[in-house]
Order: sequence, then C-alpha cells, then structure tokens
Amino acid sequence: MNIRKGIHLPLHYTEWKENSAATGSIANVHTDPQASFIPENNSNLPEFGFYRHKGDYMTTVLAIPSNAQSSGITQTRMLPIYLRSAVTPSVTYLTAKRAFDILLSCTMMIILFVPLLIVMILIKLTDGGPIFFRQKRVGLYGKEFYFYKFRSMVINAEALKQQILANNQHGKNSITFKMKRDPRVTWIGRIIRKTSIDELPQLWNILHGDMSIVGPRPAVPAEVKKYNPHEQRRLNVVPGLTCIWQVSGRADLDFQQQVELDLRYIRDRNFWLDMKLIVLTVPAVLSGKGAY
Repeated sequence: MNIRKGIHLPLHYTEWKENSAATGSIANVHTDPQASFIPENNSNLPEFGFYRHKGDYMTTVLAIPSNAQSSGITQTRMLPIYLRSAVTPSVTYLTAKRAFDILLSCTMMIILFVPLLIVMILIKLTDGGPIFFRQKRVGLYGKEFYFYKFRSMVINAEALKQQILANNQHGKNSITFKMKRDPRVTWIGRIIRKTSIDELPQLWNILHGDMSIVGPRPAVPAEVKKYNPHEQRRLNVVPGLTCIWQVSGRADLDFQQQVELDLRYIRDRNFWLDMKLIVLTVPAVLSGKGAY
C-alpha cells in the first residue's frame, strides 16, 4: 500500500481520545476508503495503520505521541494526504490488463478500418469541418492528455454550449452536461453517438496508454476542478472506454450515480470483472439506451 502526496483535499477535523491500549493517544478517523490524514502540526508521527471497517469504509488509526494534548476531547486540524489506492491491485492483474488493452485495441483498429474510413468521409462531407474532436481530459492521478472522438457536433459547439446550459438533463448545478436532442449534434453525429461509434478513436488513446478498455470515463479539467474529495477518487485508476455505469444506464444516470458506480469498480476491479463489463458493453451499445 503506497501513500504519496498528491491532490490536496480540504482540511478536515478529528478528535483525539485517550486510549490505554496503546502508547500515547489514538486518533480514530473514519474516512472514505482512499482518504488518509496526519496531524498538520506533527512531523514526527511514529506510525499509522489501516484497518478494514464494516461496509465500504476504512478506519484510519493514527498513533499520536504521548506528550500530545489529550485531556478530554480536543479537536485538531488535520493535513490531508492523497492515498492513491486503498487496495493495491496485483502486478499480474495490471500487466494482464495492459497486454489485453494493446491486443484488443490493435485488433479492433484493423478489423474496423473500412467502416471507420466511411464514417470519416461522411463527417467531412457533412460540413467540411474537422473529422476528429480533440480535447484535454484528466487521466490517472490528475495527468492531462488529449482525448479523441469522431466529431459529432457542429464546428462551434463549445461556443454554443452556454446558450443551452439551462437544459442540462443532469440538473443546473451538475458537474456534467447532458442533453437529449442536443441541437448542436449533426445528422451523422446522431447516428455515431447512438451507436457509440464516435468513441472508437479512443482506441488510439488506449494503445498509447492514456486509457484502458475498462475504467471510469475521463473528465475534462474544468469538471475535475469541481470534484470534492470523494469524487477525486475516480482519478485513482487509468480511465477507460467502458465501465459499470456505461452498462447500467449511461447518460440516463446522474453524476453522483456515475461516481458511485466508478468507485465500486475501483474497489472491486479484477481481470474477470473487466471481461464481464466488456461483454455487457455489446448489448448496451446495441440497445442505444442512454446514448444521446
């Protein structure tokens, strides 16, 4: 289990309680699975440990020196540390996952070359604009990369977005924006979005290593800046082409539902779960449910 400094979360508070079972005082901090804290004013923390708590949460136990203030209950400001993973996946799993990503992305690009070429021609003939849509997205541990899709909207789609924000299907205050019958989508765009063909250029991102076949969808930097500590845990894994919420309702799910399903994947991920999600993605795409 590796703990490294990373994204600074907001300052939290905990309580110190005298505990005769250990040297000095013990601070019992009930946190999310991937949030850990040390006292801001204590650089000589002797040790700390992680213990499984019932449900999906961890209990973080910090050993505090015996000379620390511990009479009664004292609130102490805590300095956050970003815990990259509460449960570190095995090297075997990560190696197999990467090898599978390379094999499948290469195979799909070869098999789908002709259909993809036809899509590119149709996009170009629609309005003469660019074939691909390139955008910065946030990947593993906050690293930004360029993300590719087939362009499914009019050329000035981003400029027009401000005019339709009030129609956000996820709510006016949601981090993400989704709208049924978005007027910015072109005729060919509706087809390729409904069938998820617009996402296939991300096979290049997968081959390059910025993405995986299975993983949480990568968000844009502006959205990530609005993440709270709970939501920031989505950045603990390589983003992917499909994941649990892609086979469980897609855009019909609101942002918080998407987050919870992504965190469920991060907690439970293994090679067989990845295979199951890939298989389930096929009927989800063919049904077109939640794709708009």
